[in-house]
Amino acid sequence: MAEAAVRNIVIVGGGTAGWMAAALLARFLDKRYTIHLVESEEIGTVGVGEATIPMLRFVNQALGFDEHDFVRATQGSFKLGIEFDGWLKPGHKYIHAFGAIGRGLGLTAFQHFWLRRQKDGDGRSLWNYSPCALAAYGNSFGPIEAAPGSPPSGFSWAYHFDAGLYAAYLRKFAEQQGVLRTEGKIVHVCLNGGTGNIASVRLDNDREVAGDFFLDCTGFRALLIGGVLQRDYEDWSHWLRCDRAVAVPCAGVTPILPYTRSTARKAGWQWRIPLQHRIGNGHVYCSAHLSDDEAAGTLLANLDGEALAEPRFLKFKTGMRQESWYKNCVAVGLASGFMEPLESTSIHLIQTAVDRFLKFLPGEGLCDADIAEYNRQNRFEWETIRDFLILHYHRNERDEPFWKECAQMPIPGRLQRKIELFEASGRIFREHEELFTEVGWLQVLLGQGVTPRAYHPLADNLDAAQFLEFMELAEKAAKLVAGKAIAHDEYLNRFCKAGS
Repeated sequence: MAEAAVRNIVIVGGGTAGWMAAALLARFLDKRYTIHLVESEEIGTVGVGEATIPMLRFVNQALGFDEHDFVRATQGSFKLGIEFDGWLKPGHKYIHAFGAIGRGLGLTAFQHFWLRRQKDGDGRSLWNYSPCALAAYGNSFGPIEAAPGSPPSGFSWAYHFDAGLYAAYLRKFAEQQGVLRTEGKIVHVCLNGGTGNIASVRLDNDREVAGDFFLDCTGFRALLIGGVLQRDYEDWSHWLRCDRAVAVPCAGVTPILPYTRSTARKAGWQWRIPLQHRIGNGHVYCSAHLSDDEAAGTLLANLDGEALAEPRFLKFKTGMRQESWYKNCVAVGLASGFMEPLESTSIHLIQTAVDRFLKFLPGEGLCDADIAEYNRQNRFEWETIRDFLILHYHRNERDEPFWKECAQMPIPGRLQRKIELFEASGRIFREHEELFTEVGWLQVLLGQGVTPRAYHPLADNLDAAQFLEFMELAEKAAKLVAGKAIAHDEYLNRFCKAGS
């Protein structure tokens, strides 16, 4: 291709996706580039994503955000993991905690030593060795880092926050960095007749915004990538069968728990995300098994406090755009696809899309090889996250028709191999740069009832006395780290208390 250099980047759509893209581009691109965001205040945002994973800390650090100021401004709280209540079967709970669980020895991962202890008849929970799980269930938090010269603390955290307030926080930063904003609703997208690239967008106020490159942050509408460029959408609803959600905030209660809760329901699940000023709640469900009225009734009957708004319904189809980068357009956020917020990956997928775009930033024109590699990496990330979500549904022992269908459905081959490997030998391998680590897979595999038949033979290298000492030290280390945290509410009040 023989196009001119990319210098003028237009972001179409605001919200978390648009303003995160604007903030990151403004931070990492120099003055040769113009960044222009077009949005309409008439168009609402989905705005249900209020829980994150630890990688967001790196975005905030890269943007120079002070953590306490950010949490205060977004009415936020801290998150040490996600509790899954009833996912294996009613009455059963486990937590996908952040950070480390124990420490491996040599080339042997910690779970093999824990499995040896289980075989010896010790029923101690895996999560006894997780500092984040211990702190979460102690309702405590602290930014615990390792002392100089000491082993890593194994402690990691993320956030709960108001997504609308976070978008506003990002917008303020972006505009301070020189990002231009134009208010207006797009009525027409103009293409270059020779290349088929997007040339400009025309607004309802007769303004026209031209650009060399466009980021589609228009949400489910996918105005550019789907509407104008007509890139196909790949449907994954045969694996992830929920296709509706209903959301409602409720009054907060104390203590403010430092973790997200996901509770399995008759035909889906309910989220609970505690903020400083309220609790975010939602019910994700399968419309083939549950009516909208029943879904809303279940949600409203299981709130911790008074509902603060009318329930808001959302329809979706799980899947991804087959090509998130096509011509001179990259889709970011919901325009590129949707996966339910079961593991809080929505905002993460925004940040990685922008990060990947920066890595493949066009120089003198577009490069087909770069576009193909971007799309290959993007697909790998989406598919490996998809498989992790499927695991939660597929390995269950519940009795309801929805859950039985999930247990009986064929699953992707990569996931099947991962389950079979763990079930046979307790082994887990992280493939390339997939998002979830071995420790994440370990917790969900065990939590969903996948029990290994064996463990690595090198776990038997320690004699009985050495083994007991090794395991006791691992448990003491986790307790020591968790013990450095203070009450979560106290931490928020002392350092990050939001205004009323």
